[in-house]
Amino acid sequence: MSDATLHDATRNPDDFAVQISDSIESFIVAVTEVAKGDEPDSAVPFLLLEVSQLLLTGGRLGAHEDIVPDERYEPDVGPEPDVDELRERFARLLDPVDVYSEVFDPYVPRSAPVACRISDDLADIITDLRHGLAHYRAGRVSEALWWWQFSYLSNWGPTASAALRALQSLVAHVRLDQPLDELDGLDTDSDAADGDEEQLAEEAGKVMAAEIAGPLGLRGV
Repeated sequence: MSDATLHDATRNPDDFAVQISDSIESFIVAVTEVAKGDEPDSAVPFLLLEVSQLLLTGGRLGAHEDIVPDERYEPDVGPEPDVDELRERFARLLDPVDVYSEVFDPYVPRSAPVACRISDDLADIITDLRHGLAHYRAGRVSEALWWWQFSYLSNWGPTASAALRALQSLVAHVRLDQPLDELDGLDTDSDAADGDEEQLAEEAGKVMAAEIAGPLGLRGV
């Protein structure tokens, strides 16, 4: 399926596959634009909105009956696009609030929190979504839907949910005028746990104020 066909106005907008693909493509385009850093002041609120909308799409996939692809074995979609540059851009854009703490599985008793990065999450999500989009653009609609559903349940769904929680927490800290008090030890690199907690918290507060409080007309931390 060519790009011209993909954006053909004659496509039925009520079709489930069309709605899912449109939402996923919109997310990829929007988040890639945010990563350019042209509007850093609105990055966190914008990402909060985009990830929230993506999870609605994921919820529709998760609630749908099991999707069975037409072919027994997944066709090759070619090499995966490199997302390292995207990951690095987000890491710079979100520093020093990129790292957060998350419980991997809330149903595993006494699960220990693990350190994650929003930049890694976004890059991983886009990798999964692009893989399915490659099938969709090649005309393999059932394969695309199967992949998006499977990877939503196994990878990008939990990843997006964790990232959303972190983004929502950042916005909440600003709106509730609650500075980040404990960032020390949350780095995914073990050697970074010896940093200056007070300085790191102060820097995080400044970043949050610049990115969120100003554009939303809120009080800074």
